Amino acid sequence: MAITLFHCQEARSMRSLWLINELNLDAEVITLSFGEELRSDDYMSRHPLGRVPCLIDGDTTLYESGAITEWLCENYDTKNLWRKPGDPERAEWLQWLHYAETICVHVASLTQQQIVIFDSELRSPTVRKLETRRLEKAIEVLETQLENQDYLLKSGFSGADIGVGYSLHAGRLFTDISVFPNVSRYYERLSKRPAFQLSLPEPGATNLIYTEENYWMEPS
Repeated sequence: MAITLFHCQEARSMRSLWLINELNLDAEVITLSFGEELRSDDYMSRHPLGRVPCLIDGDTTLYESGAITEWLCENYDTKNLWRKPGDPERAEWLQWLHYAETICVHVASLTQQQIVIFDSELRSPTVRKLETRRLEKAIEVLETQLENQDYLLKSGFSGADIGVGYSLHAGRLFTDISVFPNVSRYYERLSKRPAFQLSLPEPGATNLIYTEENYWMEPS
């Protein structure tokens, strides 16, 4: 197999796995556990920060999810998930593809506060409130964009929806997206896609970032 994806359950690498599934690519997916496997010398020789995703395609190694989306779409797209240079929607596609991280940066901060920092006395209610509000503001932008269309681009589903869709998948654990009706319908639409379903952890999977026990819906 030419393509190998290093993945952790429901981490940002889910974007890459979802795209691989949408494109029906023949790829080896190596699922790692959070902790020692990511910090091993072998893995860090591929990804210097010991994080996921990391994609190897022949002689090419990439470890930014947005870059992986661009690479896979540019080289393997057969489903109209890419908007190539010169396409009228090219700039918009790029904008939304990378807007996924505008959302996810707040999700990452909330994940740190609720899950990574074990000592509750070291967690900051102020940071939690600020980041929740910032997350909601970022989602509001999507609510406006989706006012009269099913996907981020008028032409339909694309790789940009995969990036933003993952951010909502994680972000919905930290705020109630049902207050954004367009976004809520959008996420429901995305989450029913077979490729999305294939990218979720199998029932009973362990070592997950997000569980019902370690996230909240409302900041205190």
